[in-house]
Amino acid sequence: MLDSSPTAAPEPPSLAERIRHEMAHFTLSEKRAAHVLLSHYPFAGLDTVAEFAARAGISAPSVLRFVTRMGFAGFPDFQKHLREELEAQLLSPLAKSDPIERGSGAPALRSFAEAVIANIQATVENIAPAEFEAVVALLSDLRRPVHFTGGRFTGAVARYAESHFRIVRGGVSLMESQPALWRDRMIEIGRRDVVVAFDIRRYQEDVIALSETAAAQGATVVLLTDPWLSPIARVAKHVLPAHVAAPSNWDSSAGLLLLTEALVAATTKRLWETARPRMEAVERLRDSERN
Repeated sequence: MLDSSPTAAPEPPSLAERIRHEMAHFTLSEKRAAHVLLSHYPFAGLDTVAEFAARAGISAPSVLRFVTRMGFAGFPDFQKHLREELEAQLLSPLAKSDPIERGSGAPALRSFAEAVIANIQATVENIAPAEFEAVVALLSDLRRPVHFTGGRFTGAVARYAESHFRIVRGGVSLMESQPALWRDRMIEIGRRDVVVAFDIRRYQEDVIALSETAAAQGATVVLLTDPWLSPIARVAKHVLPAHVAAPSNWDSSAGLLLLTEALVAATTKRLWETARPRMEAVERLRDSERN
């Protein structure tokens, strides 16, 4: 059990997280600015004020009001923040500081656990409940086939999700991210399909290509990512960001796992009338194998 000493401070939400969380309260001009920024995050915000305004179809003063609303002193301050986020996106395990340099003297397990707990809290606090419920509604729609995919490390979370959802409902599959393994399956993907992609920094090109191809064919893409947003966010209808930074050369997947298990729990509850017989059938098969 962790002691009552102060826990690690939660990582602040990214600008993209804050925008998605506050979107419902924006004015029309602010929403246009937000959509342009999120459509090519964070690069769209690195244009000049005039270029940003032209892409959003609003005036330059409206852009500056949007920037001020998000808490920045001005456009240079806004762009400085975006450049810092871009640098964070591109960090590799070796690019992070030597873990020996970061040692705090606290027990390794406790300090890591505190950071992960802070990540989980920040993940929950920075996801709009309506966005989470919209994803649950998609996953609960039995008319829609659901396909999970992920990268080198996030693929393990995608497989974990697929294993649970396969029991809860039919029409569930895992799509390996390597193009040679998904190209022939993509010919069956269309407007009724849901593709749930897991992708955190450093973002994986084959997962991005799979998601973009699926979206181009009309599929609904759901993205579980980090606070800096995988490029898949440009084509995703719903985005659930998890906080991943940890006192390590490696990012933590605990936030992704939290979101996955919460989606499984909420979908199971919503589909209980049909999910229960499926779960009972699985148990009967297990019993027959033991006899």
